[in-house]
Amino acid sequence: MHVVIMGCGRVGSTLARGLEDRNHTVSVIDSEPDSFRRLGPAFNGDKVTGYGFDQAVLEKAGIRRADAFAAVSSGDNSNIIAARVARETFGIQQVVARIYDPGRAEVYQRLGITTVATVKWTADQVMRRLLPVGAEPDFRDPTGTIRLDQVPVPDAWIGHRTIHFQDQSRSRIAWIDRLGDGMLPNRDSVLQEGDLMHLVMREENAAHAYAVLTRGPEEH
Repeated sequence: MHVVIMGCGRVGSTLARGLEDRNHTVSVIDSEPDSFRRLGPAFNGDKVTGYGFDQAVLEKAGIRRADAFAAVSSGDNSNIIAARVARETFGIQQVVARIYDPGRAEVYQRLGITTVATVKWTADQVMRRLLPVGAEPDFRDPTGTIRLDQVPVPDAWIGHRTIHFQDQSRSRIAWIDRLGDGMLPNRDSVLQEGDLMHLVMREENAAHAYAVLTRGPEEH
């Protein structure tokens, strides 16, 4: 993947190095050239001076070949504007914005822009949301047997009961994030548009679970 990051503070630099360690290409945008020193001498990506909501700057950073965009500067307004430009002007689907105000974060979350906060946690969470679903679990137990993944409900499963998904995927839904609230599914629960499932599964069943997600339900 190619990822464009706006903001080279602690979060942006940590995220950039982490993505490079996973063999992805990275371009980092910041209005202060001195900020790029946080990347260290081993960083091989592009460093672009400017503002991440400027289309010309985004073009220079390779936004047209990018698979994902992260706005993690210190300003809520700048992050949201840049995230919207990346999503609405350049059609980037994997867009994440760092938002300090939790009230505003919830609003933008409902508009389809994933929002996160804090430094180490932010870098980890942003990376999981930028990479393809299933590439990085949220948690793996010390034995490597059990994993916990955050998975948006695909269109094919909207309107179907959670119990059917669990049976067919060989996974368990620990909880669902729905419109800013967490809910524990029961046998009668139905998956809705915008749901974010937290799936617990055995590592050996992960490929099957994601195949079921993509394929959709088998009718009974």
